[in-house]
Amino acid sequence: MSAVRVRLTFPEHLIKEPVIARVVEEFDVRPNIRRAKVEDSFGWIVCELDGDHDSIEQAVTWMRGLGVEVDLLGDVVEG
Repeated sequence: MSAVRVRLTFPEHLIKEPVIARVVEEFDVRPNIRRAKVEDSFGWIVCELDGDHDSIEQAVTWMRGLGVEVDLLGDVVEG
């Protein structure tokens, strides 16, 4: 199992789409949302993505393909 911290920035056309739900369903990646701000025309989420390393990479690639800006903030260190 791997975990990475990411910042997801959503453009206006994706604000009402269930992107996070699809990540869970299609890639078996579990998000742990730490912070978020969503408005009518813009939104961002800082979360930890937990799951198999390859599944996380596939989920990130898929989200980028949709138009979500994905910034990798680093591996999550459990302490």
